[in-house]
Amino acid sequence: MNPVNIRIEWCQRQSAQARTEPEVDGWRAEADGLRDALMDSDHTDDYRLCPPAIFERYVLGFQDGTVLLRAARVGHPIHAAITGTPQFSPLMERDILPGDDR
Repeated sequence: MNPVNIRIEWCQRQSAQARTEPEVDGWRAEADGLRDALMDSDHTDDYRLCPPAIFERYVLGFQDGTVLLRAARVGHPIHAAITGTPQFSPLMERDILPGDDR
């Protein structure tokens, strides 16, 4: 499971434990932002109509999700190089092994 999905589940658990409606709305907005980052979708303009605290939580989730996805993309080739595990390259349609210069 990727870190964005883990964070979405964490937000859902926090939302279930929230004691006030604004807290619930904040956790849901953050999860929505994370989900949008994962789906490469941006609903920032829709959230601008919400109260500022909710808008900020959506943006927080969206920005954090974007960073987590970028870090995962960068980290995967590094992990493959360190561990020697093959890394599939969809552009070349073959496995790339560390040190493979073909």
